[in-house]
Amino acid sequence: MTPVKRAMVYGSALVSTLLLLSGAGCFLGYIVLKGLPALKVSLIFGEVSPWEALTLATRVFDGLFPAICGTLCLVLLSVTLALPTGILTGIWLCHFGTPKTRAALSLCIDTLAGVPSIVVGLFGFSFAILLHKISGGALGPGLCVAALTLSVLVLPGIVRNTQLALAAIDQETRQVVAAMGATPVQAIFRVYLPMASTGIFRGAILALGRCAEDTAAIMLTGVVASAGVPYALFGRFEALSFTVFTIASEYTGPEELARGYGAALLLLLLCAGLFGLSAWITKRLGPGNHT
Repeated sequence: MTPVKRAMVYGSALVSTLLLLSGAGCFLGYIVLKGLPALKVSLIFGEVSPWEALTLATRVFDGLFPAICGTLCLVLLSVTLALPTGILTGIWLCHFGTPKTRAALSLCIDTLAGVPSIVVGLFGFSFAILLHKISGGALGPGLCVAALTLSVLVLPGIVRNTQLALAAIDQETRQVVAAMGATPVQAIFRVYLPMASTGIFRGAILALGRCAEDTAAIMLTGVVASAGVPYALFGRFEALSFTVFTIASEYTGPEELARGYGAALLLLLLCAGLFGLSAWITKRLGPGNHT
């Protein structure tokens, strides 16, 4: 490559990086600037004391505490539902599938990854209607249905992260494991999965972030503006992303809009915490930390 071409490539890469960083910085700076003044204890707990809210002694009506609890319950339940299927599917794609079945399943996974979240939400809504009919009206849209819908949404990412993490294990390690007489199942669960745990956990944490920020899928499956802390799997619930959407579309004054920016900042902090946890897990489970 000539010096001129090298300089052009370097300059293009530098400009693209600066544009990306400046765009992200402007976005984050705007949210922080607007949301930080509203980030007070009263924003989360309203007029209720934090201790009474945390111990569930008193219900919070005018704070974001129920939405925070609903978001945490939603993302944890969603990833709990998606992880077993995603990991096992990734194992099958990497170790057991024939080329034709791998290609067919990979096409299905890639197609599912490209489906808009509102379409997945329609699937969850249809499932909720079916559940309502089967149960005679006892069950319907709620936390469990929303979590199941989001688990479908994040499933392709978990499958791909598991598959790529397992495929990255070097051939020398595989030969050593085979020479020791380990069966395929023993090799996968005692050697390969611990070695690939970094990539798998990274995919799980990214799935948590996706579940926390998605709004379209849960709008049709049980989220409401006021429900309190979720007590039942099939009960209605609140979520930070839906709270931001509701305030942005229905606010009537500057104070209510500031509350929406505060909710958006809380959601960003929650996602940042999840991604920070991902980095910590990656460091803890890096090379030399598998035993």
